[in-house]
Amino acid sequence: MIERVRARKERHRERSRIVRVAFAIAGFVVLLAGVIMLFTPGPGWAAIVFALAILALEFAWAERALERVIDQMERASDQVTKGSPVRRAVVIGIGVLAAAGFITLVILWDIPLVPG
Repeated sequence: MIERVRARKERHRERSRIVRVAFAIAGFVVLLAGVIMLFTPGPGWAAIVFALAILALEFAWAERALERVIDQMERASDQVTKGSPVRRAVVIGIGVLAAAGFITLVILWDIPLVPG
C-alpha cells in the first residue's frame, strides 16, 4: 500500500494547488471522522488508514504515520493467524457463540433478516 501511495504522490504533485488543498481538507475530514468512529459505531481504523493515505500525498508525517499503522495492523494480524492453537480456538469459539446468539435473537424476537 505504501508503494502505491508513493507512486501516486508524484502524479499528485503535478495537480493544481486547488485540487491539492481539496485533497488535504478531505483527508483531515476523513481523519476526524475516523477518530470519532473509534468511540462510536463505524469503521474507525479503516477511515483513519484511508485518511492517512490521502494525507500522505501531501504530508511526510502522514506517510510515516501510515507506515506505522500498517505495520501494527500486520503484527496484529500475524498474532491472530500465527498464534497458538488455544488462541485460535478461543477466537473461533467466540465467533461461533456470537453467531449462535444472533441466530437465537432472530428466531426469538422474530427479526426479519431481509426488509420487506
